[in-house]
Amino acid sequence: MVTVGVKSAATVEKPRSTVWGRARIHPVILIAVVVAAAIVAVIVAIMTSAQRADEVALTHERQLLTKAIAHYSNRVLYELESVATSPQAVRSMRQNLDAGWIDRRVGAWLTTFYEHDLVFVINNTGQVPYVHFGRDDAERARFDIVRSQINPIVEYLRGRTVPAADQDPDMREYPKRVTRLQNLDGRPAIVSAVIVAPIEPPIASQQDRAAPIAMTVKFIDKHVLTDIAARLDLRNLHKLSGEGVPAGDFMFPLTDAEGRTMAVIAWTPNRPGAEIVHSVVPLVAIAFASFALLAAFVMRYIRRSAATIKAGETRLRHLALHDPLCGLPNRIFFGERLEAVIDEVQRGSPPAAVFYIDLDHFKEVNDTLGHPVGDELIRNVTLRLTHTMREQDLVARLGGDEFAVITPRAIDKTTLQTIAGRIITAVCAPYSINGHTIVIGASIGIAVIDERTGGAADIMRYADMALYRAKNEGRSRACVYDTAMDADLSQRKQIERDLRIAIENDELEVAYQPVVNASGERMIGVEALARWTHPVRGKVPPGEFIPIAEHSGLIIQLGEWILRRACLDGKRWPGLTLAVNVSPLQFRRADFVDVVERILAETELDPKLLELEVTESTLIGNVEHAEAAMLRIKAIGVRLALDDFGTGYSSLLYLRRYPFDKLKIDHSFVHSIEKAADAAAIVHAIVSLGRGLGMKVTAEGVETAEQHLFLRAAGVHFMQGYRFGKPMSADDISARFASPVTTPDDRETLKALAG
Repeated sequence: MVTVGVKSAATVEKPRSTVWGRARIHPVILIAVVVAAAIVAVIVAIMTSAQRADEVALTHERQLLTKAIAHYSNRVLYELESVATSPQAVRSMRQNLDAGWIDRRVGAWLTTFYEHDLVFVINNTGQVPYVHFGRDDAERARFDIVRSQINPIVEYLRGRTVPAADQDPDMREYPKRVTRLQNLDGRPAIVSAVIVAPIEPPIASQQDRAAPIAMTVKFIDKHVLTDIAARLDLRNLHKLSGEGVPAGDFMFPLTDAEGRTMAVIAWTPNRPGAEIVHSVVPLVAIAFASFALLAAFVMRYIRRSAATIKAGETRLRHLALHDPLCGLPNRIFFGERLEAVIDEVQRGSPPAAVFYIDLDHFKEVNDTLGHPVGDELIRNVTLRLTHTMREQDLVARLGGDEFAVITPRAIDKTTLQTIAGRIITAVCAPYSINGHTIVIGASIGIAVIDERTGGAADIMRYADMALYRAKNEGRSRACVYDTAMDADLSQRKQIERDLRIAIENDELEVAYQPVVNASGERMIGVEALARWTHPVRGKVPPGEFIPIAEHSGLIIQLGEWILRRACLDGKRWPGLTLAVNVSPLQFRRADFVDVVERILAETELDPKLLELEVTESTLIGNVEHAEAAMLRIKAIGVRLALDDFGTGYSSLLYLRRYPFDKLKIDHSFVHSIEKAADAAAIVHAIVSLGRGLGMKVTAEGVETAEQHLFLRAAGVHFMQGYRFGKPMSADDISARFASPVTTPDDRETLKALAG
């Protein structure tokens, strides 16, 4: 700023107005000159910077494209190598050519999942025993031409050409794999070849060079260029085929290993500089015109706001990186810390581990008791987790009912399971919130961070797969990731898809296990059990597909299908009780009772013959809803049984509050009564408890005469198990029902029971 002084009228012989006029004009002119010079300088700087920015952007895009094509070539090679170097591949392609296996696991796999254009196998005599055409079946007509053009690669892997011209012939080393950019029949392509042999060592032996060679071709066509363009954000990336290049587009020659041009591709480069010029220049004049006025206000507000900004900066960062509900680090903070830990471990620090924790039954708490109770439960879980872990461990909330822990003490699996056990014990202990006693579970997936670990995404994927395994093995447990889980997860997903199809196509079956009276002489009911015979796998055990159905939500459709099928079959056995198991997910649905009423109406089964069996886990955190649903079920006339009593929490509240008609003693106690005195005592206690509350008692899993005698003496009302009959078809039940008396096989035991 220029300050102009004004002399008094006594010393200056000019009019007063002229002095003040000059005083006003001089600073205005000076400021105008300064602003004009600044504007010109800024415009020149903008234009120069814009041009430089366009050049840098073009160079960067060209480098990215070169790297992307090289990466694409390596990826094609790795995809081929992943299916052609496994032990199964060596057996099926090298030791004994299995065309069916090759088609499923090599040809169809690479073309379906990785979109290769041509996959074939060449044996040591140069013949092609297998070929698979991918996206463009028209390649079949050009195969002979392509085959001749890739012959140098085959000769190279066979050791018939020299890897390096200056290398001693006796010291020549030939690799087991190769990938090249090559012009095939006038089309640029990525050609990859792998000797069918174990991946290690990487140098091919004399025997390996005589082995079959798996080859794949992926043409660099519009599909590939579109994929690369999407990854690199290149506009209008295309291959030139004789037409002119549009103004502003950039041409890029695509060359092979010898530097020969295979094709010319072009794209419209991003021009950040030009965009900046177009958007900024119109505003420069306005910005500078307003600059002087704003400067004074800005400086004033800057000084005043600096203190406020500095004071709030720490709080803003804390809010950005921490969960507002419980105060734990959030997903962003956790991700940053995980990346840092991975980097430290890869530089030589001891291994670490990630615990991925998912709360079991938390959704039911939210749905039945409300979100305020759910929020308070999250805060209680937070306190327990932070008190359980050490100070150097990071505990974070990833969202919803998911927590994660990073610990630097991943010594071995035993230590990890011990830590996980402490977490589960702490989290699973009952909570008292707003007058409600809440019990939840915790399933944990564990992934170890070592020097071979990839990025944070890999670690979280491993932990998620381990968590999936923990949930499928019964929840409230921990599993440590191992490589077998990848295959296990794929198998579970396939079973889930097949089970969905089986339910939709009515391909499942229902088997019925007889339930007899205490003497074993008369069948009084049956229990419906799901059975599945897969067209390829054969009989799939219920212990395998039922957990998958529960985890995927298919248990809702499966349970409804079984209930309808059982009710239809049950009409054939007047007077027999029909017991059907109900999963917790089914029972907690708001429309469950409506579904039961609708099925009973459709099948016209007497509701008094239907008995629904629920487990104690159905009732946890679901008190009011469960009671209301049970009362509606009882009003229909359907009976209720508490299944597997004694294996869960066995709260007497369930027996006092809920209108159960029957208790079922779990088979684990029945199997142990001959070996353990405490099991026999528990059976006596359950029978006494049931009788005292006016409930019938059924014992499951009865297999021997001794168990039969003991349970009858203990006062059990009904029994079921292999001693009285294995699960059988509806027709077999009908045949047995037609017989007036059903007796155990052991006639001597029947006499003893009668005496």
